[in-house]
Amino acid sequence: MAEDGNVTSSLKLDGTDDSLPSAGIITQYVKDLSVENPNSPECFSWQDAPQLDVQFNIAARAVQGEVHEVELKVEIRAKADAGVAYIVDLSYAGLVGMRNLDEVQAHAFLFAEAPRILFPFARRVVSDAVRDAGFAPVMLEPIDFNGLYMQQLQAQAAQEGDLSAAEPAGNA
Repeated sequence: MAEDGNVTSSLKLDGTDDSLPSAGIITQYVKDLSVENPNSPECFSWQDAPQLDVQFNIAARAVQGEVHEVELKVEIRAKADAGVAYIVDLSYAGLVGMRNLDEVQAHAFLFAEAPRILFPFARRVVSDAVRDAGFAPVMLEPIDFNGLYMQQLQAQAAQEGDLSAAEPAGNA
């Protein structure tokens, strides 16, 4: 501490430091949930077990200032030889607060860490929805969102490298 008393600090009275990077989930919620059982009641007597097609998508958008919404979209289609047994579409979202993160850190939190935090809750909603539709609950396997994020970054970098190699060097 300087002896002349001209020290600037971001410490608040409670001892926390507003200049440190921080991020976290403020709240989470079901944004949209659709459950279809288009071939009921016949589907309950089908002999073959339905095959599951599970699709995931992650979206993020700024809401206000340091608050963003991260949306985890899950679509499950259960299809047997006789037709579609059920369809579950879920948009599970969370409000994320971020402070003092650079762009790279913020992007990684929005598209890797926040979905990892939200996923177990979305998985429970899906399981309950399938059970409530009259079928055995579906327990989605854990997803390595951080690994998928890194793969996507590497694929994007490789694609950008290919595109830059294909572009003409320009006129001198």
